[in-house]
Amino acid sequence: MVVIGFTAVLVLVLWAWLGEESFDSASSTSLSWVLDNFGWLFVVAADVFLVLCLVLAFSRFGRIRLGRDDSEPEFGNLAWIAMMFSAGMGIGLMFYGVGEPLTHYLTPPPATGVRAESAEAARTAMEYSFFHWTLTPWAIYGITGLALAYAGFRKGRGNRMSAAFVPLLGARRADSWPGRLIDLLAVFATVFGTATSLGLGALQVAEGLNLTAGVAADRATQLTVIVVLSAAFVLSAFSGLHRGVKWLSTLNITLAAVLMVFVFLIGPTVYILDSIPASVGGYLEDLLPMATRTGAFSDHTWLGAWTIFYWAWWLSWAPFVGTFIARISHGRTVREFLVGVLLVPSGATVVWFCVMGGSALRLQSTGSADLAGAVREGAEASLFAMLDALPLGTLTSFVAMVLVMTYFITSADSAALVMGSLTSRGALHPPTWLVVGWGVLMATVAAVLLVVGGLDSLQTATILVALPFVVVMLCLCWALLKELREDPGAGLVRHPALHGLRDVVRTMVGDAVTEQAPARHHRLRRAARARSGAEDDTGPDDRGPGGTET
Repeated sequence: MVVIGFTAVLVLVLWAWLGEESFDSASSTSLSWVLDNFGWLFVVAADVFLVLCLVLAFSRFGRIRLGRDDSEPEFGNLAWIAMMFSAGMGIGLMFYGVGEPLTHYLTPPPATGVRAESAEAARTAMEYSFFHWTLTPWAIYGITGLALAYAGFRKGRGNRMSAAFVPLLGARRADSWPGRLIDLLAVFATVFGTATSLGLGALQVAEGLNLTAGVAADRATQLTVIVVLSAAFVLSAFSGLHRGVKWLSTLNITLAAVLMVFVFLIGPTVYILDSIPASVGGYLEDLLPMATRTGAFSDHTWLGAWTIFYWAWWLSWAPFVGTFIARISHGRTVREFLVGVLLVPSGATVVWFCVMGGSALRLQSTGSADLAGAVREGAEASLFAMLDALPLGTLTSFVAMVLVMTYFITSADSAALVMGSLTSRGALHPPTWLVVGWGVLMATVAAVLLVVGGLDSLQTATILVALPFVVVMLCLCWALLKELREDPGAGLVRHPALHGLRDVVRTMVGDAVTEQAPARHHRLRRAARARSGAEDDTGPDDRGPGGTET
């Protein structure tokens, strides 16, 4: 499994590096084909995951514990949330937290029909940012993590994707080539999904170095950033889950909170407070139209660059984030797990976008700063342009750059840990050399894709790799439901009235059948005696003790 995974990824990396033109042509053609023919599949699958999460969280299955019935959570709530959030989308929020709202404000989505740089455009920008970053992505992570935590801690099958497919494949096939194929697809998705995040992090750190230290944000700087941060990841990997990842995750969430509070207090505070309820209300009101929009009546190009790219990115991250949050969620109930995974990161993301993105929208709309040029340069420059328009811009830009670096390290560390687990038969503590090897390979993929085509190559690779994994994820939902229905911890309650009615009917039918046989017997004997001229149709043989008729 390790050899096959390493070899397959290396072949693709070498093709991208040595055959740049053929790789670019093949990937572009494949991307157009996927968007034209399977864009609907990404949209429908994302909706299925969200609905299923809500159903499981608030149904009788919510009381099932991920472990033995007397298990206790391994990590406290703060550490659990910090690690979950850092692994989930830390780099992405730093990259797109300002850039996406500004982009939609300056160029609204085609299907909305709103005027650019208007109040409606600002509201639409926040709604689509919430749509792409809150409930739906965390529902994808939640279903994956729930299935893996249930299979690993409740059933004791190991911490790998194929373990969750035992209800569909059977234990023997899940442990043979069909299960290994599922694990291999999960490895592929994780490698390219994480490489996209690492590539975005390298772009943003290089941009931060350019603004704070005057270092050119060219390819050489980006590659240097990847090498240096990968070395830091190796040190973190050797320290283990309970030290390196836990400490850095807590540092991440602390620095992010400090930066957000600073922008909230120094920036347009009242506007931010106004934007939170207005944006959340608009998002919930328009969730159904946004969640069901495909390329049938709108632009394939825009959907491919935004919504479908995001769904593919979250799907490709699902094995990584799902396996990781499953690993840190031992002892929690299904309801506690899903509510925590859905609401806590989504709530923090809403606040982040309203503070960071809302401040940028206010600065742009009032003319206090011109951020349009930064958006045209790339989303990585938007955050630093917004911070530069506020007091202490150099200091806050430095904090933001450090934050991206620590997110880079925790993302690489967590993803490498997951891939080490997937390729070592679900071991909770895979060998350190295997974890480091996968981390270095991920960094190599990110570097090659950046050199070949930058952000476009990262997005294309993510969508293409995620396509076969959509089918795997839908089958995962089926397997999870099938197994949860048979779990005694769900406390299956039968309808007593219906059950009692069934028993009454069964008893009545049984009694009628039982009584019908002797009655028919007596009728036949009476008829026979009448024909033979008997005067009494009941004789001694027909009476029991005491003269009663039997």
